[in-house]
Amino acid sequence: MTYIIAEMAFSHDGQEILALEIATAVSNAKADALSIHITDMPSYMVKHYGSGPGRVSAGKDTKPIYDYLEEINPSNETWTKVADQVRKDGLDLIIMPNDLPSLEFSESLNPDAYVLSAAAFVDQPFVSAIALKKRKIYLRVGGATLGEIADTIAALNKAGNTDLVLLFGHQNYPTSIENTDLLFLKCLKETFGLPVGLADHIDAEDELATIIPLMSLTLGATVIEKHITHNRNLKGEDHESALNPDELTNFVKRVRMAEKAMGSRYASALASSGQYRLVSRKRLVAARDLAEGQILTEDDFMSKRSDEGACPSEYQNFLGKKMLRNLKADRGLDFNLVTST
Repeated sequence: MTYIIAEMAFSHDGQEILALEIATAVSNAKADALSIHITDMPSYMVKHYGSGPGRVSAGKDTKPIYDYLEEINPSNETWTKVADQVRKDGLDLIIMPNDLPSLEFSESLNPDAYVLSAAAFVDQPFVSAIALKKRKIYLRVGGATLGEIADTIAALNKAGNTDLVLLFGHQNYPTSIENTDLLFLKCLKETFGLPVGLADHIDAEDELATIIPLMSLTLGATVIEKHITHNRNLKGEDHESALNPDELTNFVKRVRMAEKAMGSRYASALASSGQYRLVSRKRLVAARDLAEGQILTEDDFMSKRSDEGACPSEYQNFLGKKMLRNLKADRGLDFNLVTST
């Protein structure tokens, strides 16, 4: 079953009540988990970190990014309330800690998994620290080279953590369709032999935003992550690729229907295939009226679409057999009507 993660990121805009509402909306949508970002700004970013397109949501880069994010960065007390709400609503809690102090605080929330962010992907002390927590880790591999991915996996394994999922996707506010690059999922799966998933950031206004992620299932994705916001029309932080609560509900339904359509490689289709065979294939029927005791020749039966009769592949096995009773033309011929001579 596909594991569906709703990523809140900064779509709460720093408001505790919105964060709590989003958590409940994720539960109501029947997603599996809520992903939150926890950040200690002084440990995460220098104050003179440059502003500009692609670093925060459109229209939010009019002041230094540090100051902007500090304004909308919830307190640890708020995150404790959110974690409690997540548990109450029956969701898994996934945390992306952006620095070591945030990682240590996150442990107190007892998350089900961590996300290793693109920002911290090659930060070896942080990689080792998160590995030592012995929790499942989703590796955000967007922007990483295959060599960097290999090195990070090795570092996590060396620290004793092998419960890893490679989560591919870029956050380009939003990501264009042509840069989604779904086929890379197959490359990741074949190269590293780990579960893979899609962290989708397509423009949420595009109808394909809830269709293209379904395609990832055919490439081996077992996880799909989608941004969620409280109201995209308000154009808050991280709104570009974020679904509204009702859209997330519909998206989860689509994923579950896509799973049914995917089925398994073969076994689950046997029942429906068998039914289709019964309806669509020809059967062996009497080519003319046949009499009891008659020895069958190839002129005595033929293949026609019918609700009765043996499979045409059994044709040779009827030749030379003796009829046990009369059979009208076009009636089904099967083995309980014949005996060896």
